[in-house]
Amino acid sequence: WFNSILFKKELGHRCGLSKSMDSLGPIENTSESDDPNINDTAKNIHSWSDRDNSSYSNLDHLFIVKDIRNFISDDTFLVRDSNGDSYSIYFDIENQIFEIDNDHSFLNELESSFYSYRNSSYLNNGSKSDDPYYDRYVYDTQYSWNNHINSYIDSYLQSQICIDTYIESHLWVQCENCYGLNYKKFFKSKMNICEQCGYHLKMSSSDRIELSIDPGTWDPMDEDMVSLDPIEFHSEEEPYKDRIDSYQRKTGLTEAVQTGIGQLNGIPIAIGVMDFQFMGGSMGSVVGEKITRLIEYATNKFLPLIIVCASGGARMQEGSLSLMQMAKISSALYDYQSNKKLFYVSILTSPTTGGVTASFGMLGDIIIAEPNAYIAFAGKRVIEQTLNKTVPEGSQAAEYLFQKGLFDLIVPRNSLKSVLSELFQLH
Repeated sequence: WFNSILFKKELGHRCGLSKSMDSLGPIENTSESDDPNINDTAKNIHSWSDRDNSSYSNLDHLFIVKDIRNFISDDTFLVRDSNGDSYSIYFDIENQIFEIDNDHSFLNELESSFYSYRNSSYLNNGSKSDDPYYDRYVYDTQYSWNNHINSYIDSYLQSQICIDTYIESHLWVQCENCYGLNYKKFFKSKMNICEQCGYHLKMSSSDRIELSIDPGTWDPMDEDMVSLDPIEFHSEEEPYKDRIDSYQRKTGLTEAVQTGIGQLNGIPIAIGVMDFQFMGGSMGSVVGEKITRLIEYATNKFLPLIIVCASGGARMQEGSLSLMQMAKISSALYDYQSNKKLFYVSILTSPTTGGVTASFGMLGDIIIAEPNAYIAFAGKRVIEQTLNKTVPEGSQAAEYLFQKGLFDLIVPRNSLKSVLSELFQLH
């Protein structure tokens, strides 16, 4: 809805208010609607009514009806805080400009223009369904126009900065540590590291492969391998097969790990990257088989091996078959490391828990952890509910475990590729 986002009033207090837009005017439209549903909608939306439409006669046409979605530029947003007060926001990331305008005269004109447009005869004539520019889900009261608008007004996150969920997922990424906002357009180039606090947020397996492997050298393995519900797991909610299908559509992956070969700064390697977005990175029979085949391939080709761990542990929907993968992978690694004397680097990211921690996660010749990674066997909640004891804060963080000698290095994400390259050259 015309690029609207929601902030609490504290945002205005923190950033200050300054003039950001001064040349916009509303559409000229004096028609009224007799639709009682639309009139009720006008009462429910703050400051969209009680304005004389005749005042539009002195204003230039800013757009025609079919171009209404282009009324506000991509860099300008109409916002409303939790008290119903309106502001306009202009930002320019590259030039570090962020301005907030509480010029209510501008905002009243803007809102009135949309109110007038909504009540125009265009929305109520008989040919609207034939108009290619008509969006029935937004403008037709039959399809809950009021609910559509209110969903943007009422949907905000309960924190110091509250932002509409659509914009959060399509424009901003909120840091789970400091709750700061990171502009999504540049977030990937920053390797998913928060610009405010340096916190390492989760990355997809595809992004990690792009980060580590030289362009044009990635060759995936066993992409067509999928789970088939081997124990016919019973669930009162979503069947296991349907859940797998859902995650496949959501992530574009077939399973919770990607395996393949490529080059790292010109050095041929075999690499497996787990993806927490796919069922929490859980290890089932397919994940175990793909990793085992990768290790066996690296053994036969005498390639160095990297496995990036991001997992909640063994997949309960596959029962003991998932637990068996721990022994199978460990056995393949024994042949790779002890018999063939090859080099395996394990990279622990957040979170690495359960059966992955208890098997190949901790078997690397060199074990590397990312900063602030959550690494454990049993999670904090499981321990507290089982033993009825409080787990000390930070006791399962990478920095604390490093001091206890559980792994060799803590390497920031932006230095990881160069560190791996030096390790392989040394080996």
